[in-house]
Amino acid sequence: MTANTGFLERTFKLSERKTDPKTEFLAGLTTFMTMSYILAVNPNMLAEAGMDRGGVFTGTILASIIAMLIMGFFANLPFALSAGMGLNAFFTYTVVLTMGHPWSYALTAVFLEGIIFIILSFFKVREKIFFAIPTSLKNAVSVGIGLFITLIGLTSSGLIVANDATFLSLGELTSRTSVVAIFSLILMAILTAKNVKGALLYGIIAGTVLALILGVTSLPQGTVFSLPPSISEVAFKLHWDNIFTLDMFSVMFTFLFVDLFDTVGTLTGVATKANLIEEDGNLPGVGRALLADAIGTVSGALLGTSTVTTFVESASGVAEGGRTGLTALSCAFFFFISLFLFPLFSIIPAQATSAALIMVGLFMITPITNIDLEDFTESVPAFLTMVTMPFAYSIAEGISVGMITYVVMKLCTGKHKEVSPIMYVLAIIFAIRYLRPILPF
Repeated sequence: MTANTGFLERTFKLSERKTDPKTEFLAGLTTFMTMSYILAVNPNMLAEAGMDRGGVFTGTILASIIAMLIMGFFANLPFALSAGMGLNAFFTYTVVLTMGHPWSYALTAVFLEGIIFIILSFFKVREKIFFAIPTSLKNAVSVGIGLFITLIGLTSSGLIVANDATFLSLGELTSRTSVVAIFSLILMAILTAKNVKGALLYGIIAGTVLALILGVTSLPQGTVFSLPPSISEVAFKLHWDNIFTLDMFSVMFTFLFVDLFDTVGTLTGVATKANLIEEDGNLPGVGRALLADAIGTVSGALLGTSTVTTFVESASGVAEGGRTGLTALSCAFFFFISLFLFPLFSIIPAQATSAALIMVGLFMITPITNIDLEDFTESVPAFLTMVTMPFAYSIAEGISVGMITYVVMKLCTGKHKEVSPIMYVLAIIFAIRYLRPILPF
């Protein structure tokens, strides 16, 4: 064993988790490839709020790297983090364009949310919430996330499209974009069936080559190397006027709520797939993982980007064998490289990465076999959790519905002792949120 291998073994416990540096590196690269779309989407979306596109690009990468360094070294878990989808849409389209606040106001709300998360993490409130979720719901969350990201993959690839009559229908399967997606998906499936390590990554690369041939994507003009854009236009631009208002509370609470339960849901589902959940339902290092998420959010707000959260696309790296923090560090390395080579990374078409998400959806649904379908107090909440995520297009809503149903089912069947106090509190909070329009207060 070399000195470097010995250091990696001691730091990341590779043997204990039955992995090796090469597998972890490939897992990190695969995770990066499936989530790299955020480096194009987030700057464009926040630019609509008036922010400098180049500054947001750099700020997003730097905040992601900070969060993943903490996730890798401190939590030793294979989860990647970056600016969360959905949260960036709320940032731009609700807080700025609908409510009329400046983007600096939205950044301040993100910053305050992150500070609150750090405080909650130190008092282990978020960790206690994680531990309080019953095992059946944790398994259901994994399945639900699998269905959710499958839907994302199918729609973003164009294989499934919106339809006024039936809501969804098959897209034009003979189009060039669909051909790229189908080719990538079939290749990934064949390589996976042959137990080829890096199957998803190879499928993405091959799909990109085909996309270049078909003209779906094109090589960047000029050099592929460029210095990172300056963050001076977006960094440290917090807005401290009128923060003690109901508007700020509403905005901050929404960021807080969605981030908390998207993160808990993603950690639960991906960790379950990675076999990192212990027999008692706990995830070792979950408190540190949640702290990495919170620090990433604070760093992102200061550097000029929206809420940083744990990415569900981490499942693609887990599917490739990623089991330790070395996966997160490998992903952070590719984020760093992308600072200088983004023109080259931008040629990867959505159809190629979408195919990887569809395959990951398959990998994520396997925990359904661990749910006791004969015990309807367990299976009904689990089922509603699974189907709500894709149909409501929200991990957070799936968790909410599942928790409420779980408590109601246990109470009404005389099994109330199986419900933890935290579950009761969460179910009441979620119920009030849904019933708020008809409540007198």
